[in-house]
Amino acid sequence: QVQLVESGGGLVQPGGSLRLSCAASGITFSIYAMAWYRQAPGKQRELVAAVTSAGTTNYAGSVKGRFTATRDDAKATVYLQMNSLKPEDTAVYYCHADGSTISAGLNYWGQGTQVTVSS
Repeated sequence: QVQLVESGGGLVQPGGSLRLSCAASGITFSIYAMAWYRQAPGKQRELVAAVTSAGTTNYAGSVKGRFTATRDDAKATVYLQMNSLKPEDTAVYYCHADGSTISAGLNYWGQGTQVTVSS
């Protein structure tokens, strides 16, 4: 059974930091591309950051320079370090595992973790 379990969300003041974690089980983590998405109320889910199996990263323009995605294959965990948080970063953050290089359409989602940036 595949599980992606996010943690680390919460309430933080503008300018603060949070680190999200996503622990995976039931997959060969090292061969999956991993990503973080977010969805704010009334908005579509959007890609925040992605890290390939080779460690290459890609970021949405709105978070570039503030967020850093990393992965630890030994722990089957992907992280999202979020600095200089803004109220517009408030959203539910989801972890995503993309196994499309293995099989088309093979992907999994976590349950999400709430991040609220407010004073």
